[in-house]
Amino acid sequence: MGDSGTILVVDNDEAMRAAAVHAAVRLGYAANAAESAELARDQLGSEPPALAIVCVELRGPTSGLELLRELHERFGDGLPVILVSAERTDALDRTAGLLLGADDYLAKPVDRGELLARARRSLRRSGAGSKTANGNGHARASGEPSLSPREHEILALLAEGKTQRDIAAALVISPKTVSTHIQHLLAKLGVNSRAQAVAAAFRLGLVEPGTSASAAAATS
Repeated sequence: MGDSGTILVVDNDEAMRAAAVHAAVRLGYAANAAESAELARDQLGSEPPALAIVCVELRGPTSGLELLRELHERFGDGLPVILVSAERTDALDRTAGLLLGADDYLAKPVDRGELLARARRSLRRSGAGSKTANGNGHARASGEPSLSPREHEILALLAEGKTQRDIAAALVISPKTVSTHIQHLLAKLGVNSRAQAVAAAFRLGLVEPGTSASAAAATS
């Protein structure tokens, strides 16, 4: 849809803006970041961004919820918008945001790995996907990380709670080789730990609960 090369980030929290810009870059997009809705309006062109990440508690006369409505009025409901909030985080607030048209709703502080996974999922839902393969062939056009059959096997075994030594024994490879594959998985999923990798795998549908390693490899 439109200019699929930009992710709009509107947040008065500098750390959150940096995290969102980092996610945009990891997904192969340019980031258009602003501290307020007013500054964001000045930066928007005639074409819609691929995704907008908007703070609910924006400073100034326009709130994040109002900006959400403006973006959809201007560019259509097909523009995915992820709302983030530090204060309005209970179930009723999240439900209200989703009913207003948000594609997702996250509570601050947001883990960088989770933000990356949620942004990737929103892009995939909208049909935008990743503009590039994370710069290194790490994602398919759909935004889903491109894993090798061996990486799928290892990810499935990690999801089963297997240790590095267990995985090495099961696949008849060295623990060092397993460690190398795990490091590649962390990079492709944009996370920093094995637990985050497993969580991201479930969120992205790369591994289903109860899926065996051989089944995961067969679907890659």
